[in-house]
Amino acid sequence: MTRRTLVAGAAAGIAAAAGGSAGAQSDSAPREKGPPVWLDMDQKALDDAYDQSVYAPNRQQILDRCKRNSELTRERLGASRRFAYGPTAIEALDVFAAKAKNAPVNVFIHGGAWRSGMAKDYAYFAETFLMSGATLAVVDFNNVIEAGGDLTVLADQVRRAAIWIWKNADSFGGDPERIYVTGHSSGAHLAAVLLTTDFLSDFDLPPNIIKGGVCASGIYDLKPVRLSKRSSYINFTDAIEERLSPQRHIDKLLAPLHVVYGTLETPEFQRQGRDFAAAVKATSKEVSLTALEGYNHFEVMEQLANPLSPLARAVLHQMKLAAG
Repeated sequence: MTRRTLVAGAAAGIAAAAGGSAGAQSDSAPREKGPPVWLDMDQKALDDAYDQSVYAPNRQQILDRCKRNSELTRERLGASRRFAYGPTAIEALDVFAAKAKNAPVNVFIHGGAWRSGMAKDYAYFAETFLMSGATLAVVDFNNVIEAGGDLTVLADQVRRAAIWIWKNADSFGGDPERIYVTGHSSGAHLAAVLLTTDFLSDFDLPPNIIKGGVCASGIYDLKPVRLSKRSSYINFTDAIEERLSPQRHIDKLLAPLHVVYGTLETPEFQRQGRDFAAAVKATSKEVSLTALEGYNHFEVMEQLANPLSPLARAVLHQMKLAAG
């Protein structure tokens, strides 16, 4: 039995225990499908498609491992430098600076369904960047619960963090003309929001302060998310759905984009990645798409710690760097 079979079987078991998600059956009888809510999915199937725990039975194991590996990384490298980009305590970023001056900077935006995660737990892949001659900046920002359900707070913080890095990169040896962004999960959504920001009109800044972006396992149109159970903690409005759906603002995308997803992710996360890449390609803008075979949502994220993985290679290639 292969690893993929084991993971898929475990996911199916969890789905069955949850009441028959993703077409799975309970021990007694198939779950009766309700009326369609999105595409061919009823409410439960849609809710499950935006619930990673249904499709990733090893979720907590990976999160715990990444947290511990982040601690070990700090033991090897020393503590990151902490810089404030805004007035509140959470508005800060952790920087692992390259030894060389004028190094390219990769800004990482973490996931957590917009409601969890801290920069300190995403240090585990710092050596991927440092060994390749790049600086890593991991952004902290409010979770959406703290923001009263308002995603625009998070989007605003991420934008201000990127602007602060562009203006202050030389304070930690970074090159302001070589700033890139990487995001995973809800962090990929925020990275895509950043990539589709009109910096010239909105901030009177050069329009291309971000030179490239890699969005892994993300969400790029909020309509189905709004229909899912995530609306129980996010205050979606028509305006927020429109403003913060990056796929609807591809006209503002100026930087090369690389989209990544795992083939063991939920069907919606896979579709979102494919559709976003296809929509960008249709406009003749520079985009690449990579499907990581046999990886679930959290296994994709962990691959940043392996400089030879397709995800890390995509990030380093975009920055014109070789794996260390």
